[in-house]
Amino acid sequence: MMLPTTDQHIATLLERAAATEAGIITYAGGDFLNAARLSYSQLRELAAQKAEALRCCPDFMPRRINLIHFHTQLESIIWFWASVLAGGVPCLSTPLANNNQARAAHFAHLYNLLLDPVVITTKDIKSREFSGNHLLQVVAVEDVENEVVGYFKPQSSNANGDMDDSTRSTGDVAALMLTSGSSGNAKAVCLTHGQIFAAMRGKLSVMPLPHGSALLNWIALDHVASLVEIHLCAMFVGLDQVHVPAADVIASPVLFLHLIAKHGVSRTFAPNFFLHKLANALASMPQDSLRDIDLSRLRYIASGGEPNRVDTCVRVHYHLSQLKAARNSIIIPGFGMTESCAGAIFNFNCPAADIRSDNEFTSLGTCMPGIEMRISTTHDGNGQEGALQIRGPVVFERYFNDPAATRDAFTSDNWFETGDLASIDENGNLSLLGRSKEQININGVKYLAIEIEAEIEQARIPGVTPSYVVCFAHRPPSSSTEEIMVVYQRSYDVGDTESRMKAMQSIIHTVVLFTGARPRILPVGPGRLDKSTLGKISRTKVRIAHEERQLQDEEDLNALEIQSYRAENFVEPRDDIERTLMCLLGDTFDSVDGMLSIDTCILAAGLTSVDLFRWKSAVQKAFDITDIPLATIITHTTIRSLASVIQQLRQATHHTSGGYNPVITLQRHGPETPLWLFHPGIGEVLVFLGLAQYFPDRPVYALRARGFNKGEKPFGSLTEVLATYYAAVRHHQPHGPYALGGYSYGSMLAFELAKILEANGETVQFLGSFNLPPHIKDRMRTLDWTAGVLHIAHFCGIITEKHSEELADELRTLTPSHQVSSVLKESDPVRCAELSLTPSSLLTWTEVAWSLQKIGWEYEPTGTVAHMDIFYCQPLKVVARTREEYREEKLSRWVDFAEGDVRFHEVGGEHYTMLGPEHVARFQRTLKDALAARGL
Repeated sequence: MMLPTTDQHIATLLERAAATEAGIITYAGGDFLNAARLSYSQLRELAAQKAEALRCCPDFMPRRINLIHFHTQLESIIWFWASVLAGGVPCLSTPLANNNQARAAHFAHLYNLLLDPVVITTKDIKSREFSGNHLLQVVAVEDVENEVVGYFKPQSSNANGDMDDSTRSTGDVAALMLTSGSSGNAKAVCLTHGQIFAAMRGKLSVMPLPHGSALLNWIALDHVASLVEIHLCAMFVGLDQVHVPAADVIASPVLFLHLIAKHGVSRTFAPNFFLHKLANALASMPQDSLRDIDLSRLRYIASGGEPNRVDTCVRVHYHLSQLKAARNSIIIPGFGMTESCAGAIFNFNCPAADIRSDNEFTSLGTCMPGIEMRISTTHDGNGQEGALQIRGPVVFERYFNDPAATRDAFTSDNWFETGDLASIDENGNLSLLGRSKEQININGVKYLAIEIEAEIEQARIPGVTPSYVVCFAHRPPSSSTEEIMVVYQRSYDVGDTESRMKAMQSIIHTVVLFTGARPRILPVGPGRLDKSTLGKISRTKVRIAHEERQLQDEEDLNALEIQSYRAENFVEPRDDIERTLMCLLGDTFDSVDGMLSIDTCILAAGLTSVDLFRWKSAVQKAFDITDIPLATIITHTTIRSLASVIQQLRQATHHTSGGYNPVITLQRHGPETPLWLFHPGIGEVLVFLGLAQYFPDRPVYALRARGFNKGEKPFGSLTEVLATYYAAVRHHQPHGPYALGGYSYGSMLAFELAKILEANGETVQFLGSFNLPPHIKDRMRTLDWTAGVLHIAHFCGIITEKHSEELADELRTLTPSHQVSSVLKESDPVRCAELSLTPSSLLTWTEVAWSLQKIGWEYEPTGTVAHMDIFYCQPLKVVARTREEYREEKLSRWVDFAEGDVRFHEVGGEHYTMLGPEHVARFQRTLKDALAARGL
């Protein structure tokens, strides 16, 4: 068959590439030392030979669809080109489902959709994966090459159907690509010759590739990015392309960088989940072990398929820049679909622009040549947020043999409906808001499934297999609103009820913190959640399987295990005090249901500092107790332990504190190394409440300043503070490794205590400073008593920061007691009542803060610690103008006080809000990554 020799046919790519010295470099699974090389010239000869063999096969027809099904990239490439040269239409096959029922349905769908295609594969794959097939014609390449008929012939065939139908014709089609089937059965996208060339030109115009460099691929060829962005683009510009099995790269992320360095790779691909693994791997490795990795030729790591977290991009960018990668943008988040020949919209300002915009997820940038985008809305407005639509030469025109899907996919003016909700900012940058069918509506508030999944993944819950979590909306017959359904693959044995319950409680805790709604949870065994080539699980398929009761066996088993566990472990209230507390708990916190036991930690309900004060107030009122110290409420976190204290208080004629104890237990249980948190300059630890709830597998302790309780005298010197805290820490945790973190003023205390621990032979494996530079004396000397009371008021949210600045000069003319009264008079009375703030308690609190401020007047850091992690956000206006200035001119001075490395982590919010409800979720993810990078 004669083929055109112009850019209107992809066969010209093979001819052009064969005239160069470049070729394909492949690695076999597990062998990282020995690579095989096939030049493009050899590829052309090999493909031509196999094309001739294909033409000799009985029933082979020009323009018939050849379903290419192999397990290695090289075999897929060779037979892709063999099909093209033979005059067939290659269609890259996707992985088959693990269960026989789903596999049989897939075969039937492909048989009808692709008009009885010929499946090209190996003998081994044919016998193992197509043994139950009774529809598709399957030919083994070993038989093709020996001119033996080795495939099953059905009694009837669709191959000679009405090929004149424009929706079924393959005349202009270069290749078919199967979609992931995220909305049901897979569709076949028609990629035309002209579309592929337009896509390559567009990509290369915005991401030019240096002469003599290479492209690296580690995903299967059935993904459009692998085929077009790596394989075909490399041939188009005559560069080498390197292919390595995905399993090897995922198992050893640093191998990815070794291959980039070894082959001078300028462009490759990595989705967010892999970037996260790579960042963790690099952070845990000694710098000396990475010395031979030179990434100076690396220009682009395209990233797509799932949202990119800004904090992950920041970490990866930092590590790669240490390995000589370009200082400008390396990670290129983008948007693309099979229908657009992979990436077509790119963000070349990541992560810098996303940091400036305080984004949690990166934007996706602007359009390359060959595509344009718009937002369609159904309401009056500026059209900047709504349904994403695209069009242009790189966008497909039709689905094969599916006129209904094609009709539904395009608007009347021929824009393609991507199915994504999105926004476009004033600079033309695209940001996705989620799939239109993947929002979960809880009492009128919409949540994105992918964001809830990300929260669960980031929690690293024991028993939950990483990257095997799916969330979707579920409305039970009796419910008036949607519920969040979480399906995950369990990593524990099916009969391990203890692990099942712990995983369920941790997932509930995580989702309640994020959404305020309690989810339904279903663990399933391995093999029940299938992944695409890119590692994605179809939410729609899982939802349909759940609705059609295909997972009923897992649901029945789960219900029996939960029922059995609760029958053995649920403890009813024993007396009136415990029964009253249980009722109060249900009335106070909407997220707590009737299954809370008297031994369950109250903090696990997802409390804020305001919630805790409401709980304290409700308990005091119910039992007619004038005041229960806040420390008592925090440290007695179960119904049983609090009931015991209340019994004692009711019997006593007066209450005494029983002695000062600086340790507040925020999270008691867990196998991981405890985390110690040091209070800010106001002395309280309430700021850590929200943070501690994200660590169900790690004990979390906070150190609270002296002076809050009756009869306590505030600290008078730093020596006194450190001696007290050192004794308390060693009492609770006699030996290391230790993990210490201080917020603001507490960073100084954590640093000094770390020095003492290390001087006594202990290991401080993690030392975190939350937004404080080492030199604070000058700043502390600008603070007076009035500044202390206003900081507390602002911290508690009873007055705004602006109003506190307006009050400062007037307050300074008054006595301390009158200052307190004036502040409370100007404050929100409802908020003050919720926090139980009275003139007496606010005066005491300010005296504690004032004592700490005076200690800081003479502080000068000396000595060194092993290493540090610095977390920084938008600084106070009096400290620095920008984050960048704050880091470079203030925070960077920490390097003078660490013998090892100092790592910087940018987080969201401002100084007073970085641990607040709106930013704590992002902060805890960054903190967990930093802990993991230090081996904790």
